[in-house]
Parts: sequence; structure tokens; C-alpha cells
Amino acid sequence: MASPSSTQGAPDGSGVPEAIYRRRWAILVVLMFSVLVVVLDNSILNVAMKTIASPGPTGLGATQSQLEWAINSYTLVFAGLLFTAGILGDRIGRKKVLLGGMVVFGAGSVLAAFSGSPGELIGFRALMGLGAAFVMPATLAILVNVFEREEQAKAIGIWVAAVGLAIAIGPITGGLLLEHFWWGSVFFVNVPIVIVGLIAMVLLVPDSRDPAPGRVDPPGVLLSVVGLVLLVYGIIKGGQLADFTDAQVLGSIAAGLAVLVLFVLHEKRSRHPAIDIGYFRNPAFSAAIGAVALVFFALMGVTFFMVFYTQSVRGYSALESGLLILPLAVAQLIFAPRARLVVERFGARAVCTGGMLLVAATMSGFLLLGVDTPIVVLELLFFAQGAGMAHIMPPVTTAIMQALPRQKAGSGSALNNTFRQVGGALGVAVLGSVLSSAYREGIRDTLAAVPGLPDSVRHSAGESVEATLGVAEKLGPRGQELVGPAQDAFVHAMHVTALGSAGVALFGALVVLAFLPGKGASGEAPDSGRPHPRKEASADR
Repeated sequence: MASPSSTQGAPDGSGVPEAIYRRRWAILVVLMFSVLVVVLDNSILNVAMKTIASPGPTGLGATQSQLEWAINSYTLVFAGLLFTAGILGDRIGRKKVLLGGMVVFGAGSVLAAFSGSPGELIGFRALMGLGAAFVMPATLAILVNVFEREEQAKAIGIWVAAVGLAIAIGPITGGLLLEHFWWGSVFFVNVPIVIVGLIAMVLLVPDSRDPAPGRVDPPGVLLSVVGLVLLVYGIIKGGQLADFTDAQVLGSIAAGLAVLVLFVLHEKRSRHPAIDIGYFRNPAFSAAIGAVALVFFALMGVTFFMVFYTQSVRGYSALESGLLILPLAVAQLIFAPRARLVVERFGARAVCTGGMLLVAATMSGFLLLGVDTPIVVLELLFFAQGAGMAHIMPPVTTAIMQALPRQKAGSGSALNNTFRQVGGALGVAVLGSVLSSAYREGIRDTLAAVPGLPDSVRHSAGESVEATLGVAEKLGPRGQELVGPAQDAFVHAMHVTALGSAGVALFGALVVLAFLPGKGASGEAPDSGRPHPRKEASADR
């Protein structure tokens, strides 16, 4: 509990103790590494998919379905528990939740690295998702509690840049590791980062919690977990089947939405709600939450097909493909920490709308990409896309966190991450289905013209460009006739998918244009995002 003298040296009226205020930037560095290891692991795995699919001892001999669930088990647990983790952080202490999440994530990484079968890998990836769900909301909640409102936008911009950097360096790191070590190294690399992070957290990061959290709401927590898990599972399954009309898919999505409706109704009636639904009546808050979901819907859909374009169509290695994404990360590192300056001059509405329009333009720019297009075109598009993202994520994240009282920072961070995760999962599933359908339609006649090709092989070969090229390789010289048409069919499917992504980004631009506050609007929560009086503050030195 801070005394009045403990805030000497911090801004007037600050609720941040002096000792914490002095080391706020060091704390931010620790939080960035926490985010980096969690996000990096999710992007690093994509590079290792081919190796893990190889027979032992090189890999685990995983099937396509098992590979998908190695990714999706993490996503399912992560998205399902994000909200619960944020609530627990507000109640029992965000530092405790962060430390516990890092320990679980590190243990899951070790176990995943030494998995003896695809089933074990799927299970340990789920354990890693559990740890990550407790890490992500805590980092942003702690950030809001160690920075004063005047510096929060700058700190959040740096935090967002760390996320963008992790997405880009994941494939590069994975490619380097796989060139020199076994496939499990893409997980084991997390361990030293986790150990160093834990030591730094114990020494530097303060604890904080809601000083008056009220009673725990078990029915609300249970409804949120069940609803999110069912919804995300249905989205993932629909993407796997490339058919959202399947009974299992529709049933899971409908059940998830129904449970989430019950969650909202329960929260509105509860005297101690897990989240005050009234916050969604704030147009700026709802628009910012919606913008997060929409931009990640568009971005993750594009990221999904870009790996196949660079590797299967253009022939780059996994490491080279990772390096090609660097301009996206560089743009975010340059612009995200400075986005607040543009917002101060033009307002969040103008900046976010412009960012969304730039993202939509880069999505449309992918129509310029063909089999022989100079790769510099892709690099310029990635840089522009990163610049657009850098002018969307910091302002909307700041709007979300500052629309809620500071003592509810864990819940706000959890909502931000939950909508981002659900939006990303939808983007991969829906746009992945569009890509698959368009590709199958484009390659159908070519496959039908191959003499002596069994129907089962023809069907599996039409699932993806990788599958077609695999069949072409098995056919030997006769299969070379499939390579050109397969690449052309994929490029066409990629263009169709890119247009879909551009349409989603344009819709996001309309949302933020209509509802985000303009220049000079405060958009503040009733307590202006400030903590309660200093005597109630729960930040520990």
C-alpha cells in the first residue's frame, strides 16, 4: 500500500508509487519479452510443419489433420481461457497470474520439444496455450498500472511493436533452428527466455489487482469458457472441412453463440459480474473492440496464404520466406511507438480509418503478385501493411484500455486479446476456405485431364497447391505438366482471397469512421482511467 510520500517524483496526482514509476521502462521491456515468447512460438511452429510431418527420427510422421490440431489445440485453449485469466488477474494479482502462466508455458515447451508422438505434441501444445492465456492479458494490464495515462499510448505502441516483431521473427528463428537442430528445438528455444523472464519479473514487476473486486462469479466464468471454446472449435472445424454448412460446424458455432448470449444475460443480472456489459454501450469501446477483430480477420487470412505463395509458388525456403516478412515487422517497429503523435494531431478516428484503408489497399495490392512478379513488390506491400497496422493497433488498444477503469485492466486486456484471437481464427478459417474452394475449382479440369489418376488421388491432389505438387513429384516427368497450372490456380485463388480480406478491412474502416471519437474527444471512462485514491491502490513496490 503506497503512502503519500511514495509517489514523490511521479506526476502530480499519480497513483503510481515512485519506485515503480522510476523503473517503468525496464518493466515494459520485461513485459515485451513475455509477449514476444508467446507470440513467437505460435508463428515459429508454421515453419516446422513439414519437418514434423516427416517420418521418424527426423520428425513424428504427423498427418495433415494432426498438424492442424498441433496448431489449433493451442488456439482453442488460449482463446477459451483468455477472459477467465484476465478476471483472475484482477482478483488475485496480475503478477501472480503472469508468473504462473510463464511457468506453465515453459513446462509445456519442454514437454512439446520431447514429444514422442503427434498425440503428445497436441496435448502439450494445449498446455502451452493454457500458460499463454494467463500471460497475454496480464502483460497489458500491468502496463496500464505502471504507466500514467499520459504515457500509456506510447507504452502500448511499443508493446504492439513487440507483437509485430514476434510474428515476423518467428519464421526466421524457426528456419535457423531447423537448419542446425532437431524439430523440437523450435519449442525448446522458449526455455531460456522463460527462465530469464521469470527472474526479471520477480525482481522488477510490481503486483496489482482490483482493490474491490467483489465476489467471484463462477457461473459467469464457466459460461464464458464454454461459449468461447465451442465458438472457436466450430470456426476451426469449419476451416478444416472448408464447409461451414456441416452439421457439426453449425452446431458448435450455434451452441457457442447461445452460451455467450446466456453469459451476457447472466452478467447483466449479476451483482458481481465478471465484466460490466455496460462498457459495450460506449461506442468508442465497442468500435475499438470490433476493429481489433476485423483487422486480425483480414491479416491472418493473408498470412495463411502468403506462406504457400512464397514457398510453393516462388520456391523460397522456409528461412527465406521468414526473411521476406521482415518489412512488415520493420514498419511496425518504426511507426507503432510513434502512432500516438499522429493521433494527438489528427485524432484516433482519422488515424485508424487511414490505417484500415492502407491495409485494405495492400490487400488489394496482392492482386499484382503473379508467378514471376519481382519480389520487391511483395516487400513494398508488406512494409505498407505494417505501417497500416501500426496506425491501427496502438490507438484501438489504447481506446479499449482507457475506456475501462484502471482496476479492471485485466478484464479489458482479456477482451482485447479474445476478440483478436477469435477474429484471427475466423480469418484463417473463412478465408482459408475461400482459398481452398477457389483453388480446387481452378485445378479441377487440369487434374481431370491426367490419364490413369485414381479418383481418390485426384480429390486429395485438389485440396491445396502443396498436395498437387506432391502428386506431380510422384508422377515423375509426366507430373511436370501439373506444376505450371497448379501455380497459376493458386495465384488466382490467392487473388480471390485477397479481395475478401480487402473487403473486411474496408468494413473495418467504416466502423472506426462511424464510432471512434474524433480529435478532441476524451472517450474516457468515468474515472478517466485513473486508479482509486492512493490509500486504496494495491500496487506493490
